[in-house]
Amino acid sequence: QKVTSSESSQAKKSQHAEEATFYMNCRAAYLTVLKSSLENIKSKEQLSLVLQQAGRNPSQKTVNKYWTSQTTTLNFDDFCTILKKEKPATKTELLEAFVKIDADNTGYILHDELYKILTTRGEKMTRDEVSTITKQADFNCSGKLDYKKFCDFYMTTSEQCCKIAREKLEVDSRLRQQQFGSQAETSSEGITVSKPSPRVSRKTDHKLAPAKGDSRTPSRPSSAQSCKASISTTISMGASSNRNTKLIEPDTIKEWQCAQSKGCFYLEEDGEIISHKYKLHLPQRSIVYITIKPLNIHQVEGKSCNWLSVDTALYILKENETQENLQLVSFTEQQNKEMFGWKGELGSGIYWLLPFTTGCRLKKVKTQITGEAKLVYRGEDGELALTKEFRAALLDIFETIDLDGNGLLSLEEYNFFELRTSGEKCDEEAWAVCKGKFVAVLDTIRAINLLASLDSNSHLRESEVLLLSLRKCKLLVACPFVIDIYAEKCKPRIKAIYLEAGSWQLNRAICKSVVNKGEAKVMDGCENIIIYTYKAGRRITSVIENKSENKVIIHVNNEQSKNCLSNRGLAVFAVEVAPKSMMVSQHVMPLNEQEEWLYNCVHSLL
Repeated sequence: QKVTSSESSQAKKSQHAEEATFYMNCRAAYLTVLKSSLENIKSKEQLSLVLQQAGRNPSQKTVNKYWTSQTTTLNFDDFCTILKKEKPATKTELLEAFVKIDADNTGYILHDELYKILTTRGEKMTRDEVSTITKQADFNCSGKLDYKKFCDFYMTTSEQCCKIAREKLEVDSRLRQQQFGSQAETSSEGITVSKPSPRVSRKTDHKLAPAKGDSRTPSRPSSAQSCKASISTTISMGASSNRNTKLIEPDTIKEWQCAQSKGCFYLEEDGEIISHKYKLHLPQRSIVYITIKPLNIHQVEGKSCNWLSVDTALYILKENETQENLQLVSFTEQQNKEMFGWKGELGSGIYWLLPFTTGCRLKKVKTQITGEAKLVYRGEDGELALTKEFRAALLDIFETIDLDGNGLLSLEEYNFFELRTSGEKCDEEAWAVCKGKFVAVLDTIRAINLLASLDSNSHLRESEVLLLSLRKCKLLVACPFVIDIYAEKCKPRIKAIYLEAGSWQLNRAICKSVVNKGEAKVMDGCENIIIYTYKAGRRITSVIENKSENKVIIHVNNEQSKNCLSNRGLAVFAVEVAPKSMMVSQHVMPLNEQEEWLYNCVHSLL
């Protein structure tokens, strides 16, 4: 029975993986022709084009079967259904069709015979259309068509068409933000967690915090008018000027042993957030106190860090036999001002610490550069020196990348910096040359000062252009943070291992934490769809669980929310949830913490 159950489980995983790949290919083809997955197919020509992008070669008869005299539009769901029914032609099927014409089985068909067949039978082609085939040198010679080569060419072209569409979806950040969801990943425990889907782009972008008295009729996706079931969640939150103060430091913490590491959230061009990931080693069982908060660095007097309002969290996962088999232990849900923390008992062993931010407040902001940043000046003695602002910016950068805070840069720390700037790592040989020259903050500044003291004006100008508004750029796209671990009975050790985007382990941990601690509501009229909503301090997170055997599209409407900020950046959007999976719907925070805010969200099944 165990063997049968295991085989059944593996079969289901394989089926879900195939379905996820199928829908990814559907999205890739659809977004090659249309601007958004929410935009409808409006003509036969568009239908034919998207089918071709998906590797099909539909006849007019096939197109007419799905686009009848009563059809006005087809949506993405309709398109997926058509692709399931219309399988792509195989090489064997193509060869069989040609063999029927090639009575002598020579492997060739005369051009004259091909003209006659294609212009008089079935869906008749014009002579010009047939000429485009016969003029291709790859499979034509001496007035004959080598139909075996033609079939190879056809299959290769079809595969390349699908591949290009997928690659375009992956590399084009604009298209990635316009797909419904993303393919699901299955963990070793058999729980499928869909990756967070980028937001769906729409022509009308309603803000989550509408102006008072604004009575405009909300714009909705065209597909949203066929909602099968829905569920509404409303949470009223008071002003959080004092914030939550549940996080209480242990009385004897000064006697506990401590380990600390810094890190950073970086916002990528496509909106993805990457951060450091850590391993924590506890030599023995102990009560621990773990906190995370934005790193407060302000080298310029009178200027504060504008990233201190960015929310942070830390998910604690226990490592078992393999790195893939991580179990959620807890997360930092208690809060004191900008600090989030957790206190509890952990057994000896290896733990993974996965930092997280919702992205609600880590946003790119376009700023106008009004002038050049002055980097150096000549002192009274005639020597070049760094300006106060430039020195502060360099110190900020050094303090951020010096993860253990000891004033020294290790090769590992430096390579994290290199990966963010040049995309390459420094090897041991190169590091041996330079490590003695960059051993502390002052030595770093002296070395940079030496480079900046070049007499060549061209070199100085190049440096100014390169580092123009360096400090502003860094503040807008990153949020440095600091993690502190206190252990009562042993010395904890923490080390940064990766610098990467949120893994499926983090996505699963977020979903599990919301499911375990949040309020569950079954969607009216559809018992297989459950919406979980969890409120933690100044953050609300909702998760969608799809227990059915089919993928679902959920329409999410926040237009009645007030003073709210969603990580999606939209008031109305749609998400696709794979079968037997769960995924984050959205994270919401107050736009202005000093005022009351209302979370009013309607999830509807399309």
